[in-house]
Amino acid sequence: MDADNSSYLSHQNVKANRARSALQMLFIGDALSMPVHWYYRPADIWRAFPTAGVRELVAAPASHPSSIMSLHSTSGGGRSNRQLMPAQQIVGEVILKGKAEYWNKSNVHYHHGLGAGENTLNTWCAHLLIKWITERASGDPETIYDVNEWLNHYVEFMTADPPRHPDTYAESYHRGFFANYVTGIPVNRCGASTHDTPSMGALVTVAPLALALLNKLPLDVVQAVCRQHVWSTHPDEMLLKVVDAYVKLMSLLLSRKEENKESVLRWICDAASVVKGGNISALLLHKTNSAPAEDIMRYLSEDMSVVGGRYSLACYITDSWPSVCYLAARHYSDPKRALLINTNLGGENAHRGSVLGTLLGLLSGQPVIDFYNGLARHKEIDADINHWVCGFYN
Repeated sequence: MDADNSSYLSHQNVKANRARSALQMLFIGDALSMPVHWYYRPADIWRAFPTAGVRELVAAPASHPSSIMSLHSTSGGGRSNRQLMPAQQIVGEVILKGKAEYWNKSNVHYHHGLGAGENTLNTWCAHLLIKWITERASGDPETIYDVNEWLNHYVEFMTADPPRHPDTYAESYHRGFFANYVTGIPVNRCGASTHDTPSMGALVTVAPLALALLNKLPLDVVQAVCRQHVWSTHPDEMLLKVVDAYVKLMSLLLSRKEENKESVLRWICDAASVVKGGNISALLLHKTNSAPAEDIMRYLSEDMSVVGGRYSLACYITDSWPSVCYLAARHYSDPKRALLINTNLGGENAHRGSVLGTLLGLLSGQPVIDFYNGLARHKEIDADINHWVCGFYN
């Protein structure tokens, strides 16, 4: 084997490890935050987990101190309008079968009944995409992804009876999609627009698609495919700018040939800047990394001034995207610390955690192994990710 081929194969192995780790960490970031997902008062996290906050994979608590699930519409996206009588209840009749009873009670946890290491619905959808796209890996790279075929697969999964996932809650985009679907609208036009369409949850399924295609197609083509994918469930122009930035950042981190901290930080800061107010470089200048790595509380207290201070803890992409980039830039040298801080900041930490985990996995090339081994479906997830890597990186 000549030197050029040896170098190429070596870099392919590095890329494969990075891609594998990115998906492994996607599941970890979600499962770690699941029990305190949408806890908007960090003090509530410490009441629920008084020893040291969330430091390991744990089950969802029996109740949620700030749950407003009962205010969310069960007949479409967004909040409920109890003056209108829908023709069909989406929650309970079309999706989330057997779960409707939990939507009309106060303080029910969004992920009621999920055990330690279990994932939320959006990450189940990412897993579904991993398996679906792996089956198509041997095809023409430019036709591997077909939006109509994917959406039909998504519909089959979401409407299965009994459900093929254990979650109790479905984000606004799922409910809005199926409110349109039951009226006979074609699947590629069912994406609904509500106040929270441009949200972090939209990015959870992007990584398995983007990282599969980035090893086979040019960046601009992959960006176009990912925009189409996201638009089908989240029709929002601002969100598509973030999708482009996210895919470009994944491409840079995946293919880098040298470890260069300055370049990595510049790439992350550039990605954050696509949203108004996303200048995180100035925020990073005032942060130090002098505390011991295990001193989570010292880092957490500083990061609260940014995530929850400068940027809202809510799902809206204008706040959640720069929050992810900030956490990745500040803590990328310690992925475990980064994920624990993200979890204990609260708010939209589960979907934020999936995207943060993806970036951390690309940067580290390995998962946080104790968390990964603790995932409830570890063996299944591991097998499916390895099949995905074999399909797209061999």
